[in-house]
Amino acid sequence: MTLSDRNNIFRLGIALSFLCLLICLFASLKAMSVYAPMEEEITRRSAGLFQILTGKWFDTKLLAVHWCVAGLVLYSFISIILIYYFFEKTQSPEILFVAFFAISFAPEALRLLLPLSRVYEIPSLYLLMASRVTLFGRYFGIFSLFTASIYAVGFKAQKQRNVVLILAVITLIITLGVPIDTETWDSGLNMIIGYVSMFRLIEVGAFLIITLSFFIAAWSYSSRDYAFIGTGSALALLGRHILLNGDAWAALPIGLLLLTVGTWLICTKLHKIYLWL
Repeated sequence: MTLSDRNNIFRLGIALSFLCLLICLFASLKAMSVYAPMEEEITRRSAGLFQILTGKWFDTKLLAVHWCVAGLVLYSFISIILIYYFFEKTQSPEILFVAFFAISFAPEALRLLLPLSRVYEIPSLYLLMASRVTLFGRYFGIFSLFTASIYAVGFKAQKQRNVVLILAVITLIITLGVPIDTETWDSGLNMIIGYVSMFRLIEVGAFLIITLSFFIAAWSYSSRDYAFIGTGSALALLGRHILLNGDAWAALPIGLLLLTVGTWLICTKLHKIYLWL
């Protein structure tokens, strides 16, 4: 893939993130009043390690979930702009997939269709489609960061378009095959999906492999920069987990800080590695 083609993908990511920001803005203007009555309908809290640790001390606040979603979309918009600016003329096989990881948070704005459905009559089919798009974004992002990590340890596929296509097809097969219940939702404004154990296994396995791969690259190339990238990946994935599953105000600053610092470490060290190549 040429630099021009890759940069066009970055521009499309900026446009997508901006459109999702508009969705967040619209939802912020229209849906705030429905969160209080919706909290009385919650029968299931969102899952995750952060929820296990904090769920007993913090009550559910859907307004906090709203701003977690908005924070993810804003992060996506700003990070892809910075990636485009700093890597516009820098060739790096990993950065395309890191950019996909950043872009993958933009569709989280579609979670806000659920509160908007209380203001407008939105058919359940649209909620189902939104849930599948969100699910696709989440796991395409994880698989993309996984691909960046195996590029770091020596994966030499030259035709990145084919790699991207394979990732997209695999993710599409998974997300289209998952049963989704549009009648029930959890405290994170997520529709209830099937195969929860499978997705947890994917996330845990990806976290371990991604982090380990970058540390293997650090050992193979005797480069501390890859060790920082591995640390950044771990922080970014932890922040992602918190923001996707948190349903209290504590999730917003902790998750956003971890995600931002992790992405900063990944991008700055990749830029340093490839700057003079």
